[in-house]
Order: sequence, then structure tokens, then C-alpha cells
Amino acid sequence: MDDASPGNRSNRLVVIGGDAAGMSAASQARRLRGPGELEIVAFERGHYASYSACGIPYWVGGEVTDAEELIARTPQEHRARGIDLRMRTEVTEIDVAGQRVRARDVDSGAESWTPYDHLVIATGARPVRPDLPGADAAGVHGVQTLDDGRALLDTLARARGRRAVVVGAGYIGVEMAEALINRGYEVTVVNRGREPMSTLDPDMGRLVHRAMEGLGIRMVNGTEVTEVRTDAGGHVRAVVTPDAEYPADVVVLGIGVRPETSLAAAAGLPLGEHGGLLTDRAMRVRGQENVWAGGDCVEVLDLVSGRERYIALGTHANKHGQVVGTNVGGGYATFPGVVGTAVSKVCDLEIARTGLREKDAHRAGFRFVTATIESTSRAGYYPDASPMTVKMLAERRTGRLLGVQIVGREGAGKRVDIAAVALTAGMTVDQMTALDLGYAPPFSPVWDPVLVAARKASKAVRDAERG
Repeated sequence: MDDASPGNRSNRLVVIGGDAAGMSAASQARRLRGPGELEIVAFERGHYASYSACGIPYWVGGEVTDAEELIARTPQEHRARGIDLRMRTEVTEIDVAGQRVRARDVDSGAESWTPYDHLVIATGARPVRPDLPGADAAGVHGVQTLDDGRALLDTLARARGRRAVVVGAGYIGVEMAEALINRGYEVTVVNRGREPMSTLDPDMGRLVHRAMEGLGIRMVNGTEVTEVRTDAGGHVRAVVTPDAEYPADVVVLGIGVRPETSLAAAAGLPLGEHGGLLTDRAMRVRGQENVWAGGDCVEVLDLVSGRERYIALGTHANKHGQVVGTNVGGGYATFPGVVGTAVSKVCDLEIARTGLREKDAHRAGFRFVTATIESTSRAGYYPDASPMTVKMLAERRTGRLLGVQIVGREGAGKRVDIAAVALTAGMTVDQMTALDLGYAPPFSPVWDPVLVAARKASKAVRDAERG
């Protein structure tokens, strides 16, 4: 069965993927062009669309009580706005030359071809699942979609014991460790890196390590998982490393994600070194006039290093969708790039970074200095002032800001936004010292911690030039 041929229908936009980038593109295009001007068909293989994947750890942990709270707009609401959103329908092939996609109903298996005038690829990312014995056993979960979250909660409800192992200690790993602690589990995190949070430099990751152990989380760094052992019924019972075995009633994979670009690759569309689709600034797939892409399946320009980078974040995905929808809808918009800002937490510890780490700066060929300071979130005499550590990287000759990392308690994380703006503006650390930031004792010391770090970094730049 095929949809109407191109000669018998209006201009059609087809969207693959019903979450942030895909539905943002569809919604923006619909705002600009009515149903009589643009037909919109969107395919989503899961049970949910337009939801906050970033909220899944907080749903698993119990802070969010129902999955419905994470849904921004239901399929019915999209359809009421003139978007033909087809749930539980998986696109299995893209025919670029013929301008059509093949889709399969997940439940019935029925297949059909749908032609397009514009195609948006928003297939997202997939959790990294190690190629190990037992990695696909019952009780082993990746967490990327609401369907994944539901499956994990079902396992937690049935689990006979209260022992959990999280494999990996990136954003997903530490957030899921917190969620499982909140559920009353004994949590072990097995991490191949020297310290948790490889998005930070190791000296800052060490602060996260200490805080996690203080929360009762067992940290096992610098080792690899070699096997997931199962019981007679095929359910996980332990995670094995070269040196030890860790009992587990549930295992969560927090190793990270990779762009889901198998469809795009099979269609011959260009991929970057990280496996993500390559686009121009209008989010049009390179070499294509009417194929667009956005979200966790694309690579983006790093404004600091000038290189393509893969960063899977909902903030970027929504912006990509707005850009694509504007362009398909007849307007003009571009996505200039990113500076790599991210913030997370594990219980009351806030973790933030933007720009380059030391190894990123080395890889990009920068000569740089670093400065690390200890400060407080409020004036030291004000009640509940909490400590924070700020690390700053600056280019050695010019003093240009290259990156900032922050680890602290309440009030620490969102300070990274100051640095994100400074990076985007191309400011030097010396220029940052004069920033007119808000001050009152309940909110900050007289010298905000970010400005204290900028002063120290500026001195390090001067000292390096004299030396």
C-alpha cells in the first residue's frame, strides 16, 4: 500500500522521529504554513511523542510520579493541529532518489511507501550496549526513551533484591545512580575511566567521585565489565570485571549514546567521524536540497574548537527543529553551533561544564593555562552558603576563554551559563573580570565565583607570557 503519489497531493513534509527535533520541526512548519499549503506526516516507532527524555531519571527515581508529566504534547494534540502523527510506525528505508520512505506498522507488520517533498530525519540516539556475554539478559536496561523508562520501572517492581549496578559514569550513569539510591537500592557504579563524569577533567571528576561515595554509592573506577552473569531463568544476577564480581538484581547501562543513523547510512547520506549526520547551518543534510536533520542524530559545529562535535541534548534538538521547521515553512533560520554547555546533578551535588576540557584543548592545538578556585554560593556569612569549585581554561597568548567546569552544591550549576555566554561572545578572561553580575549576600559573594576564577586565569595568562 502506498500513500498518494506526488502528482495527486499537496506539498508534503515527512518527519522520521516523533520527539524533540522532529515534532518541533513539524509544529514550526505548521505555524508558518496551513494544511492546505503543507501536508505533514510524522512517524514514531514508540508509544510516546514529544516528551522530555532528560526527565526519565527523575521519573525512575520517583521525583516525577507519572510519565504523563514528561509529555509536552500528546499525539492527539498534534493531530488536532493538522499533523498526521502515526505512532508505533517505524521507517525502515529511505529512498532518496525516489523521494519516499518505507514504513512498517510495529504491531501488524503492514508496510507502505510514503512520498515526500521535504524529509526531516530526527531518529535520535541509541544507548551504547556493550558486546558482552549476557548484555541482553532480562534485567539489563538502557535508558533513552519513555518506553525504556517504563521497562526499567517494571523490572524494579518485580526485582527480588535491592542491588543495582550501573555500568558507566557519564550523565546518564550518575543520574541513574541517584534514581536507584532514591528507590532504596544498594548501588555500585562500574566505570572504565579514572573518575566519573568524563565530560570533566579528572581533577574535577574526583570531586564528583568523593560526593557519590558520601551518598553511599560504591564507585569502581578504572575497570571494564567483561560479562553479565545470569541465573537459571536468564535474569541478571551479577556484573563481572577482571578483578571482581558485583551481585545485581538490575543493571543499568550508562555508557552513553550514539547517533541512530543506520537509516541515513543505508540511504547514502553523509556521516561525520562520530557517526552523526552532517548538515549545513540551515540544518539541511549536506549535498541534499530537501532532506533535513536535527537532534541527537546530527553532529554540530563547536564554536570554541571550530570542529564538528557530537552532543546529544534536548536543548539542541528543539533548536534544530525550530530551524528546520522555519526553513521548510518558507522562512529562513540557521543554527550557528554550540559551546558544549551541560549541567547535571547527583542528589544535592551540581555538576556543570561548558567549552573545552584540557584534552579537548590539546586535541584542538591550543596552548592554554588553567585556574581552579574554591568559593561559596553566597556570601560566606549568609546562612546555608555552600562550597563550590570552579575550573577555567584560557588560551595562553590571547587570554580567550576556552572552558569552565563547576562542581558544588545548591546555586553552583547554573553559574555555568555566565561562561557559556562569554564563550559564545569570544570574550577573554580579562574581559570577564569586569562583567556586571547581580550581587546580594543571599545569591553570591561580592566577587562571584566565576569572576574569581576569571581573575586567577587572567593572572595565569600574564604570568605565562612573562615566563
